[in-house]
Amino acid sequence: MKMTEILFDNIINTAQDCVFWKDKERRFVGVNQAFLDYYGFNSMDVLIGKTDEDMGWHNDPEPFMQDELRVLQGESTYKVHGKCIIKGEERDIIASKRPLYDGNEIVGLVGSFVDMTEVLRFKDGIKMSQIVYTEAMLRKYRYFDKLLDEIALPQILDPLTGILSRGYILDFVKSLIANEEPFTFAIIDLDNFKFINDSHGHAAGDAVLMGVTAELARYVSEYGLVGRFGGDELLLINFRDTVFHEKKSFFEDLFGSGKVFRKIFRYEDCSLFITATVGCASFPGDAGNYSDLFTLIDKTLYRGKSKGRNCYIIYEEDKHKNLEIKQMSRHGMFSAMKLIKDEVEKAHGLIGTLKAVMPVLGEEIKVSDIYYVGKSKRMHALYDAEFTEDVSDIDRLLSNEIYFDNVGENMKLTAPRLYEAFSKHALRSVLISRIGEEDDVRGYLICAGTRSHRIWQENERALLYFLSCMIYDGLKIDDEEISD
Repeated sequence: MKMTEILFDNIINTAQDCVFWKDKERRFVGVNQAFLDYYGFNSMDVLIGKTDEDMGWHNDPEPFMQDELRVLQGESTYKVHGKCIIKGEERDIIASKRPLYDGNEIVGLVGSFVDMTEVLRFKDGIKMSQIVYTEAMLRKYRYFDKLLDEIALPQILDPLTGILSRGYILDFVKSLIANEEPFTFAIIDLDNFKFINDSHGHAAGDAVLMGVTAELARYVSEYGLVGRFGGDELLLINFRDTVFHEKKSFFEDLFGSGKVFRKIFRYEDCSLFITATVGCASFPGDAGNYSDLFTLIDKTLYRGKSKGRNCYIIYEEDKHKNLEIKQMSRHGMFSAMKLIKDEVEKAHGLIGTLKAVMPVLGEEIKVSDIYYVGKSKRMHALYDAEFTEDVSDIDRLLSNEIYFDNVGENMKLTAPRLYEAFSKHALRSVLISRIGEEDDVRGYLICAGTRSHRIWQENERALLYFLSCMIYDGLKIDDEEISD
């Protein structure tokens, strides 16, 4: 049978091993669908022309580099054990590589790998931290019933959380699509999880992951399954709720009941408020194949992050079909700060400065207006000339340069006038940056939203603080201009 380009493409993209090929400089030229699924990419465009080091996939890239350099000298490798970083988690892989020739000249290399993390952990006798799913619970699904005849339960489960491991939940999803079984698919990202690890230690992070996954699995136990995609990202399959109003009701309860998210998690001497951002879509209503379905949940997840996190986004074609992740992804911090700096330097006066930087703030912080307070302690809106409120107790709230929180009891007790001003205009979540230094406070900049429980990200706080510093340091904005 003659090998055609279409046949080759079909073979490569139905292979379960992750396949890749590179040029002589070890830069990616192409990968198969299994590779994209493994790393969670929608397209190979994000890695073409880059090396492993550019992608940051290895804690110690040197062995991988030397391995590939030997292959480019004509050697072949087979089933070499290594480790790579997936979604912040170190995974065990087994890789094979060989040189690619054009005539007698080596022009690159081709390789493949499989993830052996669960297999190796099970073989080495590593104990499960917790087991959420039993064999009896999984055997009611045809895919797992057959699988459990061939391998042991611990190989299917994530060793920390006890829910389904990445490879098996993704294969299960593909089997559901092949069998034309309707379901809703969701990707869940725990908000600010890195902060928990950095502030309270990885043991606290592990405890949060174990607690959240166990609660989530119990929550959907009658009609769905949960798996770990990697790091702090989870996958959820819901067989019951597949039309919009059902999905909306499901997520409203998931977020509003305090059973899984928006709840206090206590670990040793710390209390952690756990929230998440979710993107979801359904098969076959929203997408008819795995690739398109995963693209939709990825897009809606990014949409949720761009709205301030701590929310769920249900895919709707008329709203979301034209979403592009590149458009929703923020600029790098340096780029955003450079844009703000350039606009501040060109603008005149406080109002002119704020109007000049609002396109950047609107894109990066997702706000439609900005508020400012001068020495007379009255709060004004940039675009609403009628907006003016007494916030004379705002100083009581800010012990540092930045304040961010929901409009709640803490503000009501500490700064009741400020609380009243925000409540009057239904502003439920605020980010405030001080203009000035401790002994020379000239005013405040305020970003606010009507959605409660918004989580102000570090880059958002940094940008508003940077703008405040630029305004304070800029000699063209003097006391008179900022004194209302």
